[in-house]
Amino acid sequence: MKRTRSLLLLLVLAALGVGATLWLQHATAPHIDAEQRALQARKLLDVLPSGSYDNHPLDHPLHLNDVQLSNSRLLDGYLATLDGQPSALLLRSQVTGYAGPIELLIAIDSHGRLLGSKTLKQDETPGLGGRIAEHPNAWLQGFSGKSRNDPGDNAWALKKDNGQFDQIAGATITSRAVVSALHDALRYFDEHREQLLSGAPHE
Repeated sequence: MKRTRSLLLLLVLAALGVGATLWLQHATAPHIDAEQRALQARKLLDVLPSGSYDNHPLDHPLHLNDVQLSNSRLLDGYLATLDGQPSALLLRSQVTGYAGPIELLIAIDSHGRLLGSKTLKQDETPGLGGRIAEHPNAWLQGFSGKSRNDPGDNAWALKKDNGQFDQIAGATITSRAVVSALHDALRYFDEHREQLLSGAPHE
């Protein structure tokens, strides 16, 4: 009898423990989700200037379907708005670098000017092309304010390729890849401006 009571007590305690764990997980899940969302937002939205948007861009995906461009691919994107009007796009781009894929986040304002960019993923050589991952990144900041036509299409290249831009020292292939990806994104925006700014689905 005593043994039966002990077993019952253990079962009750185990059930209470499981119940408390499940309740705790359920109660904290929204907070954890909010924290993860805030972390993702900080990671993705810091390329947008303060005051340039008042919506939650991550709630407004562009539904890009892995768009293949001349030198890169657009993986997805988001629309930022200010006072209900489109103010900027965030495009996630992937291009092949020296050691593998480089994933970039590219912010373009509604007039087609580059607001900023940052590296999300890369496997380039440390100390050389790997410096593309530094944030803030002075080399990437040098592209801010540029557009498809400023400079012209032919000037969107490294100086050693008869273009306008310097390269990261010792990282020609990495630099060339990033310049190409930025130019691709600006050209895509220029050619699909109305559709992108409306947030309409893309093919």
